Amino acid sequence: MTLQFIHDNKGNTTGVFLPIEEWQNLKTKYTELQKEEAENLIELAPWQKQVIDERLNDYYKNTEDVADFDKTIDAIEKSL
Repeated sequence: MTLQFIHDNKGNTTGVFLPIEEWQNLKTKYTELQKEEAENLIELAPWQKQVIDERLNDYYKNTEDVADFDKTIDAIEKSL
């Protein structure tokens, strides 16, 4: 199994990442995982889906009119 451990900025392990194929295999092997996943699934409300669709459509129509996330965060941090 290929696990990747996620650490915070102090080096503490905060999570584990595993490839989706391995997750699917685990759900097949341990059916209670599949049940728990289904129970914890959160559906978006229709209005939330509509907002996401509108924002994605706007992005695809104006792909040049976006800000780079890392550069934006750097600028914010420099201004503090």
